[in-house]
Amino acid sequence: MDKDYSITFFYYESLEEVARFYEDVLEFDLVLDQGIAKIYRIAGRCYFGIVDGNEGYLKTQKKNSALLTIVVHDVKGWHKALNNRKVNNISDILWGGFCEHFFFEDPAGYAIEIQRFHDPNVAKLF
Repeated sequence: MDKDYSITFFYYESLEEVARFYEDVLEFDLVLDQGIAKIYRIAGRCYFGIVDGNEGYLKTQKKNSALLTIVVHDVKGWHKALNNRKVNNISDILWGGFCEHFFFEDPAGYAIEIQRFHDPNVAKLF
């Protein structure tokens, strides 16, 4: 079965504050505003959407258990920029077995990770 691309959706009680976060803080490009949902381009053919949990297929949860990971070349630069923009619950930069990364939360508490694979053999898999 052929595949073209994917879109990951997170569900929210209200879209106004989180839309500003994804557009102004993370600088995602708005591709389509459907009213109850907005779809953003993260990079290339990587898409992310936000949905009004009062009207969408799924409903919002009290505790979110999803993680959006964004792979970048300059983890330190992203960390500095997001610290300056005062994002919620930003962690220190961590160095793991496969990647350099850090975590933070959007205004509704969804976890977001910024990372770079430091092993070139792992990085070339993506």
